[in-house]
Amino acid sequence: MNKRKQPCEIFFARFVVLVELYYFYQKLNLTSTVKEKIIQFFTNYKIIFGIYILVAGFTAFSKFKRGPQAYNNYLLYKSVFTHTLEKKNIFALYPDLFFDCNHYGVFFSVLIAPFAIFPDAIGMILWNIANVLIFLFAIYKFPFSNIQKSLFAWLCLQEFITAALYFQFNIALTGLLMLSATMVLKGKEVQSALAIMIGTFVKIYGIVGLSAFLFMKNKIKFVLASLGLAILFFVLPMLLSDTHFGIQSYADWYISLSEKNIENGILGSRQDYSVMGVFRRVLNDATLPTLWFLVPGLVIFFLPYIRTKQYIFPAFQMMILASTLLFLVLFSSGSESPTYIIAVAGVMIWFLMQKKKSKLDIGLLIFVIVLTCFGFSDLFPKFVKENYIMKYSLKAVPCILVWLKINIELLTRNFEQDYKLSI
Repeated sequence: MNKRKQPCEIFFARFVVLVELYYFYQKLNLTSTVKEKIIQFFTNYKIIFGIYILVAGFTAFSKFKRGPQAYNNYLLYKSVFTHTLEKKNIFALYPDLFFDCNHYGVFFSVLIAPFAIFPDAIGMILWNIANVLIFLFAIYKFPFSNIQKSLFAWLCLQEFITAALYFQFNIALTGLLMLSATMVLKGKEVQSALAIMIGTFVKIYGIVGLSAFLFMKNKIKFVLASLGLAILFFVLPMLLSDTHFGIQSYADWYISLSEKNIENGILGSRQDYSVMGVFRRVLNDATLPTLWFLVPGLVIFFLPYIRTKQYIFPAFQMMILASTLLFLVLFSSGSESPTYIIAVAGVMIWFLMQKKKSKLDIGLLIFVIVLTCFGFSDLFPKFVKENYIMKYSLKAVPCILVWLKINIELLTRNFEQDYKLSI
């Protein structure tokens, strides 16, 4: 009888395979032309963008083939549209249709409608692709070189797959937040307002896009555009139902989010992968108030804004974006594994902007990739994932360190000289 391998042996075997593959690559006697073509392949953002679209479609189709229990999230999203039409509470539990409950605003019924009218197999594939197209468009609009864009996409791929498997709107939300900042750089306040308002009316998180407000050249134009779009988005769902249902849905949304925030703090849940979550779980105390962490976090987050002379530099604005994306995830009790596409995008913006990457920078990036991106994968044995990484919210730890370093840089660096952007 073969003796079953222990988890530590499996992990060691995987590590050895990775080392052997790297050694084999180093020993390959490739010509400079072949090596150049390999480099061109991996640094062509169009290729990795194509891979993203294929992965988005394939993950959705694979979920459909496994049955409704595998695409529960999509059924939940679809129900926001159908229940709005039927004037049913979109935040109530419907165990005969799906498990869990909706936490997206009633405006989401308008966004999901074009996909919900299709059969599930087609609708969910189109939904995943639509989300990723927003994300990819945001990368394309970055003030990065083509090589930087491709590296950004490669480095975010694992977290993207995690979010795509759950049909997460977080993919699109990440793109909207990135677009809101890059549109400010281009002086397009209306487009920035559009991105922020869409994100806010679906998930309240989108409001953090206002972190770029002080950098706007035409603030009045932005405010007027935001107010106009807010009124439009507030009213649109009522065209699918009626005024009373629409207004009641916004009140129900507040109640839903309040209840969810209480549930997220429960030790052992698949939520609260945050700064608070780390302390709550390490100290085994679910009663630790969020405000104890949120207030110091806000102080750290806003402190760089005192450097008003740095506002004119695109690198400073992009670094604020990186800090914002990380802050949003690290100080939310609702952060779960698929939410980390937002935080990891922030990490990659920070890293790729560095003109001179120190050993600490590289070490932090590796730490993020190994523990945050692959912490829930088969790279780690099951007992390590469940008893340490999940139990103590360790997925958040590398991102916490990066966020602190970002804010140190925001307070000390010269953003005219120390970073590289393609402006």
